[in-house]
This record gives sequence, structure tokens and C-alpha cells, in this order.
Amino acid sequence: LEVVSLTRADADLETYRMQICKEVIAMMMKNMVLSHSLFPHVEKRMSSVFKKQFLAMEKEIQEEYERKMVALTAECNLETRKQMEAQHQKERNTNEEAEEFMKKMNEKPAVECRSLLDRLHRLEQDHLKRLLLVKQEEYFAKAYRQLAVTQRKELHSIFFTQITNATFKGELKLEAAKTLVEDYSKIQGDIEELMDFLQASKKYHLNRRFAYRGYLISKMQLRDSQASALINTAATQISSLISKMERAGHLPESHLGVLLDQAEAEINSVKQKFNHDLKQEKQKLRQKLITKRRQEMLQKKEHQKEQLSLGDPFKNTREVTHYLSHCKSLLGDHTTEFEELTEKLDNEASEELKELLFSLTEKTVEELKRVQYGVFVQDLVKLSVPKMFLLETVEEHKKELVVKHEQLEREERDNSMAAQELLQLTRQRLSQELEISLLEQKKLRSWEQLVFMQLLSLPLSLSEEELLKMRQELHCCFSQVDSSLAWPKIRARALLQALEVEWKDAELLKVDQNLAMTNKQQHSKLKKTGSRNRSKIDILKKSLQDKIFIYEDSTKAENLSKVKYELQHERECQLHDLENKLGEYIAALAFQKTVKKSEMLELYTAIISVQALLFEQLSTSKTLSKLECIQILEAHNPEIEELVRKQEYEMLNRESAQQHQQHLKSRQRWTPDGWGLSSEAVETNADRQVTALLRQAMNKCRQLINLHQQSLRDEQWNCTVLEDLLENTETDAFLALYSQELRLAGYLTKLSRIPVGILHRFLNLLLPSSSQSEVLSVLDSISKYSDGVAESASNADESGSSKKR
Repeated sequence: LEVVSLTRADADLETYRMQICKEVIAMMMKNMVLSHSLFPHVEKRMSSVFKKQFLAMEKEIQEEYERKMVALTAECNLETRKQMEAQHQKERNTNEEAEEFMKKMNEKPAVECRSLLDRLHRLEQDHLKRLLLVKQEEYFAKAYRQLAVTQRKELHSIFFTQITNATFKGELKLEAAKTLVEDYSKIQGDIEELMDFLQASKKYHLNRRFAYRGYLISKMQLRDSQASALINTAATQISSLISKMERAGHLPESHLGVLLDQAEAEINSVKQKFNHDLKQEKQKLRQKLITKRRQEMLQKKEHQKEQLSLGDPFKNTREVTHYLSHCKSLLGDHTTEFEELTEKLDNEASEELKELLFSLTEKTVEELKRVQYGVFVQDLVKLSVPKMFLLETVEEHKKELVVKHEQLEREERDNSMAAQELLQLTRQRLSQELEISLLEQKKLRSWEQLVFMQLLSLPLSLSEEELLKMRQELHCCFSQVDSSLAWPKIRARALLQALEVEWKDAELLKVDQNLAMTNKQQHSKLKKTGSRNRSKIDILKKSLQDKIFIYEDSTKAENLSKVKYELQHERECQLHDLENKLGEYIAALAFQKTVKKSEMLELYTAIISVQALLFEQLSTSKTLSKLECIQILEAHNPEIEELVRKQEYEMLNRESAQQHQQHLKSRQRWTPDGWGLSSEAVETNADRQVTALLRQAMNKCRQLINLHQQSLRDEQWNCTVLEDLLENTETDAFLALYSQELRLAGYLTKLSRIPVGILHRFLNLLLPSSSQSEVLSVLDSISKYSDGVAESASNADESGSSKKR
């Protein structure tokens, strides 16, 4: 029941998350229209696309969930069937071996061994069923968590894809897209904090519910035991009355057995009627309570749905924060109200069950009194037992029942007070755990921002599009930082069971080894068959009892501490994996750029080597003199220098423009408007002026820190983009230079009339890591420039290599 409640709570929280995220995206798109950053018709089209894609995503996730559940159910059923068949086969083999041995035993020891063997088999089956059940819970919980994470990633992917597409089509300006992504990132951080609060609050209230139900269950168990004690006291008095009369010599011994048998029959009849009536009344009460609970729960849920009119009163960006605050307040209140209703219904059910039990117990005790006073007293009077002696004994029994009743009431009060104190301590502990949980999640969110700032501070060169993808990857990773409610509980049970299985297997192996060793020793010591059989019987019984004790042994305290440590270790590993995943993504981007540069440099070096080969060929074949070669190179030099000048000028202009734009933004962000303290502080009297100033300064402090962090992120973002722009400028210049070198290589190829096959083989040697398609592309470029040179042969002073080469 506990795991089911936690799983249902996880599903509700995931629904809230998706609904809030979709509403926030819709509000942000409307805000873009209000700020004139997006045309209304574009916003309508994009909002329509968002809705369609969100619906398709939810449908796909639901279909995947159903497929996984069906597949996992079939897989678990198959595993259960195989494991149970193996267990039954093991039991049959054990029984056959035991039966062979027990044929030589006496009847009584054989019955005892069979009883122990049956008990052991039941314990083994129960152990196996628990093991399989926990495995299934773990499979299903893991699958559900994976689907939840997939849905979150898909939502981020839909948002960033639409923004990228709108920017590419020109419907959204790059600066507006950047602002939108910044707002989205900030709001996603706020949503994660909101979900952390809602999850921690839900966990707190659920644990309160479980603790209160445990308290009610202990009270009900105490009442059951008290009712049984009271009924047993009243029942014992009947046989006690008969025995007392016999001991006093007022009842012949010949009538004692008959009356005691009659008393036992009457008592059993009354107890059976009590159990039957209690079972029937409990079933009726259960149906009544279930109906009442469903009605009240449904009414409460309908009322809460009416209150969850998300997004209606919020129309602009500044109120997105108010909207999230509204969600936090409303959903938090809903959780509290729902748990209060659950606690009230549980308490009412407990009280009604108490009244039912009290009523039936009273009736049963009265019935036993009637049997004692109305049946057996009359029978004893008929058997000439003195009436006065009987009445004195009856009065003693009445007083005894009153004393027993008072004793049970005192015990109930004492136990109830102790249980209430324990419940109060549990609630205090849960409140402390709630605060600790919120602090830990707050630290994790700070860690997220720290990781992001560290990534931006790396010496990277990324385009705006690549930075958007990095933001998307960041959100996809950090949306997994939370932990579901059900998974830690299920995982802890699985780890605990694994430790118990390991311990039980080791202990059972020791028992089997000791059994084999003892049998061997006894066989060599005892010569007589009868003595050897008796010894084997004792050894077998001891072995079965040891195994039963192992299966019935409770959980070890050290196992609980091991599980706690393992869960913490797994959590740390999960966070490190997320951090490493982000690092791998950034490293992959940087590696791709490095590979691209390396390939370009390799191609350029190959062309220079081709030129050197062709110059050597022309010089060796006397086609060109050394002076003519030098003239070709000198004629090629001015074009190279012009390219270098253009590149330096363009890079300088881009860098200065970027710095100027960044300076303007910084000035706009740090203007003093709105940062001054309000006039209220000046208007207050002298005694309160300092306090008011300090309070306003503290209120502005957090806003100032956020603004400073945002400024730092923008500066690092701009530096990364500027570095990418400069690298692109260098790449463009390098490509232009490469094109010039290709032209020169083509011209030299035309002059040397070198066969294409030889040039192809030479390029293969120069470009060993390139594919054949890349080599052929270079060869085609040289041939193309060679053909172009043939058409303009009059321009014999073709450009040559520069001094920089």
C-alpha cells in the first residue's frame, strides 16, 4: 500500500510538472507578442505547433508506457513461473530423499520431520515470492522513471527545436530568441525549485499518513487483544466455577468431565458466533467506509480541479513568477487538505471499528455470563451444590471481570499515551527531514548553476545555435536531478533483500556442510544400525530447525546501514554521471571543431606538397627555369597579402562591434533606476530609519546577486559567440587562401602535363586519413582550376605562393 501511494503521488507530480511547463511556454510566447518581439500570427502558428507536438508526445509516451507494462508483466510472469517450478522441483527432490530415509524411522520422529520439512518449504516459497515481488516492483519503477525522464527531455527538445526553426526562418530575431531562451532557463530553474518543494511536501505528508496509520493499527491491535483477553476471562470463569465446586467436594467426580465438556462446547459456540458476527459486521462496515471515502475523496478532487484553472489570470512575463507562486500555494494547500481529509477518514474508520468491537465484545461477555449464571449454575444446583456457595463464587467472578475491565482500560490509556508520544516524535522527525530535504535540493540547484557557469567559462568557441543545443542538453540533464518518491523506497527494499539473500545462502551452505560432515563422522563412529538411524534422525531434525531459524531470522541492523550507504553512493554516482555527460557533450563539440580544423590543415598541407612536387617536376623537365618559378611565386604573393589584410580588418571590426554592444547592454543593466531605496525610509522617524533602510537593502540584495550572475553569464555567452565568429572569419580566410593555392596547383598541373593517375596516387599518400571521396574531390578541384587556366592562358603571370608559406 505504501509503495502504491508513493507511485500514485509520483504520477500526480509528473502531471503537474508537464501542465505547468506547457502553461509557462504558452505565457512566454504571448509575452513575446506583448514586447513586440514576435508577430501575433507567428505566435498563433507556433502555439498551435506546440499544442500538437505536446499532444503527440503525451500520446507516444502513453503508448510506450502501455507497451512496456505489457512486456514487463509478461517477462515477470515467465520468470515467476520458472522460479516457482524450480522451487517445486527442489521440494520434490528433498521430499523424496527424506522419505527414503524416514522409511527406516519410527512413526513419531517421521511425523516430526515431515512437519518441519513442510514448514521449511512454506518459508522457502514465501521467501521466493517476496524476492520476485520486489524484483517486479524495481523493474516497473525503473521503467516508469525512464519514461518520465524521456517526457521531460522531449518537452525541452520541442521548445528548442521550435525556437531554432523560427530563428532560421527569420520569424524570430536572434536577440529575441536569446532573450527567450534566457527567460526559459530562469523559469525552468524556478519550476524545478517548485517541483522540489511539492515533492518534499508530498513526501512529508505521505510519511505523516503512514505514521498515523501505524499508530491507528497499533491501537486496533491492542483493542483486539483486550477484547480477546476479556472474552477469555469470562470463558475461563465457567470451567473455573465447575472445577471449584468439584475441589470443594460439592460435585461428584463422575459429573466433572461431562460438565467440563459441555462448558467447552458452549464456550466454543459463543466464540464462533463472536468471530462470525465480527467478520460479517467488519465486511459491512468496510463497504460503508469505502463508499463514504470514495465520495468524499471525489468531491475534494473535483473541488481542487475547479481551483486549478492554470494560466487564466496571468498574461505577461512579469507575472510568470506570480503564476508559479500561485501554483506553489495552491498545490501545497491541496496536498495539505487532502492529507487532512485522509487522516480524518482514517480516524473515523478507527472509531467506528472500535465501537463495533466494543459492542460485540460486550454482547459476547454477556452471553458467556448468561451461560455461566443461567445454565451451569442451575445445573450445579440440580446436582445438589450449595446455592450460597455458588452465589459467592459468581459474585467473585463478577468482581474479577470488573477488575479485568479496569486493568485493560488502564493498559489502553498507558499504551495510547506512549503511542501518541511516539507519533509526536515521528512527526517532529519528519518536519526536520522536510527541512533537510529542501536544503539538499537547494544545494543541488546551486550546483547546477555552478556547473553551467563553469562550462561557459571554458575557452570554447560555439555558435548561437550550438549554445542553444548546449542549453537544451543542460536542461535535459538537470531535469533528472530530482529523485522520485517511490524509487528510493523500492530500491532500498531490493538492496536489503539482496543482502539478506546473500547472508541466508551463506548460512544455509554452512548448515548443509555441517550436516554432511556430521553424517560422515557419525557413520564412522556408530556401528549399530539402530543407533546410527537415531543419530541421523536427530541430525536431520537439527538441520531442518537451523534452516527454519535462518528463514525466520529478522533483518540485521548492519544491513540497514549498508543499504543507506549504498543508496547515498548511487545518488552521488548519478550526479557525477550527469556532470560527466555534460562534459562529454561539450568535449564532443570541441572535438568536432578540432577535427574540422585538422582536416582543413591537412588538405592545405597536401596542396602545398603538390605544388612543391609540380615545381620540382617543371624545373627538372626544363619546362620552366628557376627564375620563371620565382616570378610565378612573387606574382602570387600580393593576392595572399590582400586576403590577410581583409581577414585582420574584418576580425578587428567584429571584435570591436561585439565589445561595443556588450558595453551598451552592461550600462543598460546597471542603470541606477529602480535600485534606490524607497522614500518610505526617509519619511520614517529617526529611530526606525536605519531599520527600514537595512530591510530594503536586504530585499534588494538577492535581486542584485541574480542580476550580477546574469550579467556574468551574458558576458561569457558573448565571449563564446565572439570566439566562434572570429574562428569563422579565420576559416573563411583560410578557405580563400586554400582556393588560391588550388588555382596555383591547377595552373602548375596544366604546365607540367602530369597524368591524373599519378596525381591521384600522390594525393592518396599525402592524405592517408581521408576517404576516397575526399581525395577525388581535391583532385576534381585541381582539374577544374587547371581547365580554367587553359581558357585564360594569356594571364600567364598566375598567382603564386606567398611569403607566409
